[in-house]
Amino acid sequence: MMTYETLSRQPRPFLAMTGLTPAEFQDLLPAFAAAFERTYPITDRTAAGQPRQRWPGGGRRRTLASSADQLLFVLVYLKTYPLQVVLGQLFGLSTSQANYWLHRLLPVLRAALDDLGVLPERDGRRLAQVPASPVVIIDGTERRRQRPRQAEKQALHYSGKKKTHTDKNVVVASAADDRVLFLSGTYPGKTNDKRIADDERLRYPPGTTLYKDTGFQGYEPPVQQTCQAKKKATRR
Repeated sequence: MMTYETLSRQPRPFLAMTGLTPAEFQDLLPAFAAAFERTYPITDRTAAGQPRQRWPGGGRRRTLASSADQLLFVLVYLKTYPLQVVLGQLFGLSTSQANYWLHRLLPVLRAALDDLGVLPERDGRRLAQVPASPVVIIDGTERRRQRPRQAEKQALHYSGKKKTHTDKNVVVASAADDRVLFLSGTYPGKTNDKRIADDERLRYPPGTTLYKDTGFQGYEPPVQQTCQAKKKATRR
């Protein structure tokens, strides 16, 4: 069973599973614990709203007992995006318990990131108001999803680039510190990166230099300069 105590002793697997180094994890943990206490204060009622029959913390010790294990659980889900049955097996939970904890912890993580001032902007028109370095990078990200049952949805979510069914987002990041400044809505995998950027109506601060790849061919927003990487010539 995966726990913070065991995984934190392995820096490389820890980074691969969570997207954070142990030091970065420790920086986030206090804000996460504070957001959890604020979101779910201890009262005389259970999480289901029923009167408590015993003191909080009584009874069988729950699997995700510590704030560190709870944060590890939600970060592993967001980084690796496993099926909930797989996530449950990793942490010693049933599938229903894994689903319960995800719905319970995802809002807490969002609140913690907001408290730290690192939550990405979701409205493209307000991106110009986010303090950032003058050099930013725009890119598309894809994650695998279950194959839809309907043929129409299968075609819509099939990504020719990844050769599988995906969901897609566009992110804008600061080149100076790798901070994600903007996160778009979620689109089907077939959607072109440029179309997403156009639909999100991104507005950049004055004097911005924007780096992009070939997925944004023809995307020329009103910025100081755009730079696009070129594909390497194929050798024959």
